[in-house]
Amino acid sequence: MDFQARTATLADAPAILEMMEHFNQHEAIRFDRESFAPRLATLIADPSLGGVLFFTTDGEAAGYAIVTFGYDLEYGGRDAFLTELWIVAARRGHGAGKRGLAAAEAFAKGGGAHALHLLVRHDNDAARALYDRSGYEAEPRVVMTKSL
Repeated sequence: MDFQARTATLADAPAILEMMEHFNQHEAIRFDRESFAPRLATLIADPSLGGVLFFTTDGEAAGYAIVTFGYDLEYGGRDAFLTELWIVAARRGHGAGKRGLAAAEAFAKGGGAHALHLLVRHDNDAARALYDRSGYEAEPRVVMTKSL
């Protein structure tokens, strides 16, 4: 399998949006392509926010990752969040997830991040196993969110 990871461009947006629909359905997150499209375009166009990685295997779309930047004194300044990592079903089980995660880590580190955070559903055993094998640890704190 020839796995490639690269920074996405606006030309990749339609394929990424298609995969985002599957990701959000899997995560039980309401997805509206019309509202997500400009958000994705903003992230692609502004590297100070983070970036979108586009994965291919053997020349076919295989998945994507979204990394956004933040700043946290606890982690030495700039940190990053892996907000989405998706591998299409047909490409799973052959190391694409591991390679995609490594690409996201390299992207974050290359952007000056000292830590990469992520959220994973408690019932997503496959993803949790990947993250465990890759050295991620559960934080002792609970993530809480308020929409503003």
